[in-house]
Order: sequence, then C-alpha cells, then structure tokens
Amino acid sequence: MKIAATTVNEYLAALPPDRREAISAVRKVILEYLPKGYEEGMSYGMIGYYVPHSIFPAGYHCDPKQPLPFASLGSQKHHMALYLMCIYMNEPVMRWLGEEFARRGKKLDMGKACIRFKKLEDLPLEVIGQTIAKFPVKDYTAYCLAAVKSMKSKRKAKN
Repeated sequence: MKIAATTVNEYLAALPPDRREAISAVRKVILEYLPKGYEEGMSYGMIGYYVPHSIFPAGYHCDPKQPLPFASLGSQKHHMALYLMCIYMNEPVMRWLGEEFARRGKKLDMGKACIRFKKLEDLPLEVIGQTIAKFPVKDYTAYCLAAVKSMKSKRKAKN
C-alpha cells in the first residue's frame, strides 16, 4: 500500500480507519518508549524513527544522505509492519523477542527485521515498547558501526 505522504499526519489520514487505529496505537507506544535523540518523520514511504545527522553525521551506510534508520511503521498491501533495525542480526534480542511473544500467547510473524501483523491484537505492545527502549542512541549507533565493520570484514575474507 503506497501512500504519498510527506508528514506523519498525512500518512495516518490516508489510512483506512482500522489500520489508522492500529498504526496510531503502535506509534503511541513507540513514542512513549523511544529513547532521547531519535526523531520521527517520514522515511522510505513510512513513518520512520531515525538517528538524525546532527547526532550521527555518517548517516545510513547504504545511503549516507539518509539519517540512520532505527524503526519504521507502515501499512503494506496485506499486512501492517514494524521494521526494527535494532533486531537485525542481533540474535540475543531476536531470541528474547520470540520468547516474549510466546509468553503472551502471540505468534511472532517476523522477517530479518520486520514484524508483520494484521491487527493490533497480534502485537504485545509492552514488548514492542521494551524492545524500543533497549537501544539508546549511543548504543544503537555503536551496534550499527560494529555490524557494518563485521560485514565489511566478511566480504573481504570471501574475496
């Protein structure tokens, strides 16, 4: 579901009522738990949470003109999605997340960094908030720098 919005409010207004309610509820939790330093705005066609260039001038390693993405929240064609870059390649946090979903009787439908959900009840919101809160900006940027360095080392070793 492609939404041509330039602001978060425009994005929310363009959603069908049921999805607007669900996305707004998840957004509220993210904003409540989001550590200081991150900013909210539109990013990659979705609501994005990112480390601004004023804090992390290097930006996103794939496109340094973009701020470092932390999380995104969007409505896709067949589901809604919460993208948590902080869990990508982070086995301990991914394992914890799976355990916490299971403890609450929820099925975790997840890709590498994407949690898919069809309705708000599919998400244990307190777990989402706790996940967001685990990553102060300083820790997240250090994690990202280490991950990029590791990827570059692996590529170099293959060649």
